[in-house]
Amino acid sequence: MDLRQLPNLSSLKVFEAAARLESFSRAAEELFVTHSAVSHQIRSLEADLGIALFKRDGRRITLTDRGRRYAEQIRSSLFDIASATESMRSGDREKRLVISLLPSFAARWLTPRIGRFIEQYPELDVELQSTHTLTDFNRDDVDVVLRFGDGNYPELFVEPLLDEVFFPACAPTFNGGNLPKTPEDLAGVTLLRHDYEMWRAWFLAAGLEGWTEPRRGVLYQDASHLIQASMDGQGVALVRRSLAMQDVVNGRLVRLFDIDAASPWAYWFICPQPLLETFRVQALRKWLHEETRQFQAMYARSPHAVGKAGKAGEVMRQAKKEHSREAPSQDTDQRIS
Repeated sequence: MDLRQLPNLSSLKVFEAAARLESFSRAAEELFVTHSAVSHQIRSLEADLGIALFKRDGRRITLTDRGRRYAEQIRSSLFDIASATESMRSGDREKRLVISLLPSFAARWLTPRIGRFIEQYPELDVELQSTHTLTDFNRDDVDVVLRFGDGNYPELFVEPLLDEVFFPACAPTFNGGNLPKTPEDLAGVTLLRHDYEMWRAWFLAAGLEGWTEPRRGVLYQDASHLIQASMDGQGVALVRRSLAMQDVVNGRLVRLFDIDAASPWAYWFICPQPLLETFRVQALRKWLHEETRQFQAMYARSPHAVGKAGKAGEVMRQAKKEHSREAPSQDTDQRIS
């Protein structure tokens, strides 16, 4: 066999993705290239082999019989190459812990705490990937994903990490320091808005039955930006406990009332089952559960009330269903690819 006669490796990777996904467009998205680049690589490979690998019917493609057999063989060979490459890198890789999480959770919850993990496990090199991009464990070099969502991530190890509630907060200097004293006082102030922190659910928890969702003002898609706007005195925000509690403790935010609204979403610890057995992932999992236990204990010592949150939680779940028919929020993962 003359290895010099092999097709270009890039063309084979493109072909494998297009064959597996049965779409040039989705292959382009996965490989971060253009649709035309995928089409060009496929046509080049077909010309090199002298056969048609796909049947084309307008924008729809299907593999030919020979293309299907070739795809199976190429996929197996590429996995062998990937496995051999990973084994060469495994020495350093075992010491590197890669965590993917949303920017808001990274900035306001994990980053202030991660130093304790590094002190406890100095032999591990931690990499935080702060991103809204959904993770594909077959493609991305990621060990663990921490996500805010509904926990529906098939074929992966999924474990609840931290539940969530919402409450109104503002800067201590808001309105010249004349802060709302009762929920009814919110009628006269600016309420900051977010896609998924739904005011109507909190209104119900507070007994404000006739109040509706605010429709005016800036709509924030990132929960961290919402909190910053509130700290800057722009209005009252409905904030997540996990993201805002440290600012409340430090005096940068004031929690206005003793009423919470339960969230239908939670934070989840997600990883492929084989990675769960590695030392680095086990170490992170154990440490995170201890950190969340301490965080919940800190919150329990602060004024709070969740007794009225049941009806509000149902409203939040209904809001979730309505939003699921639209594009997912940048700050909420509905799936992990």
